[in-house]
Amino acid sequence: MALLFVSDDDDPVAWGRALWRLDPALDYRVWPEVGATGDIEAALVWRPPAGILAGLPNLALIQSLGAGIDHIFSDPDLPASVPVARLVDAELTRQMVEYVALAVLSRHRRIDAFRSFQRDAEWRVLRPVPVAESRVGVLGLGQIGAAVARALVGFGLEVSGWSRTGKHIAGVESFHGPKGLVPLLARSDILVCLLPLTPRTGGLLDARRLAALPPGAYVINAARGEMVVEEDLLAAIDAGAVSGAWLDVFRTEPLPADHRFWSHPAITMTPHVAGLTVPETAAAQVIENLERVRRGEPPRNRVDLAAGY
Repeated sequence: MALLFVSDDDDPVAWGRALWRLDPALDYRVWPEVGATGDIEAALVWRPPAGILAGLPNLALIQSLGAGIDHIFSDPDLPASVPVARLVDAELTRQMVEYVALAVLSRHRRIDAFRSFQRDAEWRVLRPVPVAESRVGVLGLGQIGAAVARALVGFGLEVSGWSRTGKHIAGVESFHGPKGLVPLLARSDILVCLLPLTPRTGGLLDARRLAALPPGAYVINAARGEMVVEEDLLAAIDAGAVSGAWLDVFRTEPLPADHRFWSHPAITMTPHVAGLTVPETAAAQVIENLERVRRGEPPRNRVDLAAGY
């Protein structure tokens, strides 16, 4: 039986080396060279073309190449009986923690202002921002969100978080459910979005919810571009209600060359690089899940279809 690799964004050679290092006998195939479709028992995927997975009659595992799984559930022909697993990798989490800490601390320490002074050859000293004026709200307290929240607490920042259900993280004020969202927003001078993309979270940060933030709040999105209504965010920034944003993800990727985000002085952008899967550290989870389904066991980090993550 074989494992099929399907991704235009990841290196199939690097993944092959990492997987064969753990299982030298693995029958590893790379789309579109599928061979006999009946041989495929697992698919390792990122944004697979619609219909591919439904054409594998003996598929027993769909393993995402990342923590997100919305790229899989966008397939209308997804075989509902096949378990889907997220990739929960310590290296990926570490990268995400680094990225969000960089964005939050850059905002807290006014790095954008100092860059502006540098461009103008202006020597100016700004007072440090009191911690009480850089309250951080984290949307999403899963594996990555919880790690980010703990790291920010370690910097002495006031941190709160919001999730679908209640969470208990030392030093983090927890809000949850529909009634907890606006109170979380209202105390977030810096808002960090790390939620999974589901039908309930798409478009979550629209004009109404952005207006619930404190005046001059700052938005960081390292989750999915669809979480933010881009036109509403630009309008809020232009009106001065939101002071700026740090964005790693966008509704359309790559971002069109004529998009206002490219040139907006209050927006910092990166090209969806907050957390990139490293085959050498992530392959062990893929092999473990392959072995588990072969034994008739559920894979680790199986997606809850009802919750959408």
